[in-house]
Amino acid sequence: MGGDAGDEPGDREEVPMTERKRMTLPDLFAKVAAGAPITWLTCYDYPTAYLQDRAGVDMILVGDSLGMTMLGFDSTLPVTMDDMIRHAAAVRRGAPNAWLVGDMPYMSYQPSVETAIRNAGRFMAEAGCDSVKLEGGAEMADRVAAIARAGIPVIGHLGLTPQSVSALGGFRLQGKGAVQAKKILDDAKALEDAGAFCILLELVPDRVCALVTERAGHCIIMGLGSGPHAHGQLLIYHDAFGLYPKFTPRMAKVFADAGAVIREGLEAYVREVTEGTFPAPANWFGMKDEEYDELLRLLG
Repeated sequence: MGGDAGDEPGDREEVPMTERKRMTLPDLFAKVAAGAPITWLTCYDYPTAYLQDRAGVDMILVGDSLGMTMLGFDSTLPVTMDDMIRHAAAVRRGAPNAWLVGDMPYMSYQPSVETAIRNAGRFMAEAGCDSVKLEGGAEMADRVAAIARAGIPVIGHLGLTPQSVSALGGFRLQGKGAVQAKKILDDAKALEDAGAFCILLELVPDRVCALVTERAGHCIIMGLGSGPHAHGQLLIYHDAFGLYPKFTPRMAKVFADAGAVIREGLEAYVREVTEGTFPAPANWFGMKDEEYDELLRLLG
């Protein structure tokens, strides 16, 4: 087919970015002081980060949950520091304004304080993170303290801690008994005293979360499946948008079934290519008749 189809592969314009100031630690504490809940989502890639940043999400966690949501493992344990750095750097490029948290993977901080500092530093230097998160209570207080002393903002993680799921007996509610609940409260105090500026409570009873939040001093408490009484909420992005095929946990609300939309689009693609209706003339590029005639002449 002849004609003068455009030479450029696409005519899409850059979506103008809404003016937004980069989130800082004082900004997060100001939201807590004002009683404004903090929004937090996981993210693992550039295009999703781009959308989250423009939606106004306050905090983004590059979680080691990428082992399950992105890499297809059955747990978070196989995820490496190199995996985390690569994904965190991509998210930073897509989300220059949200407060970015790098999730320290299994055995990146447990072996020693020195190991913890070195790997936390990698998140800051190589991926441009604003802070790091690690799992564990009082037994990890020395790691938290050392990272904080190194000038790196650090977040603790209590309740259901996926890296210890075997010891916890599976993915289940933590702190439903009084003794276990008191340990969560004690661990939260130990982490705050060690210098954690924030603590994530995952899958603990709502009243336990409320007690931790009430007793927190200069520490932000975030909840994941732990009720409405924290200073803000975290959700796994793939759970919230129907993108993880294996299961949707009770603690997640599906805000939009993006998985169904993508699946329908894929089915339409397969159908149109099979039927020959795609590509259409609007989807390819032509060549001027005189140039095509000259090409045939050159070919002899």
